[in-house]
Amino acid sequence: MRSTIVAVIVFGVLLSGSVVFAEDEDEKPLKPVPKEYADKHMPKGGWTDPAMIAAGKKIFEEKSREIELKGKKQTVHCATCHGKDGHPNKEIRGVKNLSNPKVVNRFSDSYWFWRISEGVPKTKMLPWKELLTEEERWQVMAYENTFSHGGKAEVHENPPAK
Repeated sequence: MRSTIVAVIVFGVLLSGSVVFAEDEDEKPLKPVPKEYADKHMPKGGWTDPAMIAAGKKIFEEKSREIELKGKKQTVHCATCHGKDGHPNKEIRGVKNLSNPKVVNRFSDSYWFWRISEGVPKTKMLPWKELLTEEERWQVMAYENTFSHGGKAEVHENPPAK
C-alpha cells in the first residue's frame, strides 16, 4: 500500500513538473532571427487582406501538395499538427498553440516566417521554403494569425525582431 502511495505521489510530481516545463517552453527567450530573414515582413495590409487569408486557409488545409524531403514524400497539411483552428494535435509533441494570443504574439513576423521557411530543429516542423513560395508562406501566416483572434482578421502586433 505504501509503495502505491509513493508511486502516485512521484507520478504526480513528475506530471506537474512536465506541465510546468511545457509552460516554461513558451516563456523561454526566442532564438534570434538569422540575418537572411531579419528584414522579411508581412506585405502591407496582409494581416487583414481577405484574399490573402483565404489563400492561406486553402494552403493550410490542403492535402494534395507533395515534395520529396529528407528522403521521403512530404505533404503540406498544416492542420494535421496545428489543428484546423490552431489548437494543436496533442499527440504531437512541441506543436505551438496558434489559437493562444500569448503564444502567437511572442513571434515577430520575421521570426514566424523564418520558422515556417526553415522548420524547427528537433521537431516535426519541416522547412516549407522548398514547397511554398514566399507569398504562400505569408498567406499561411495571415490565416494562422486569425486563430488567435477568434477567427477574425487582425493586425499582428508583436515586439520587433532582435
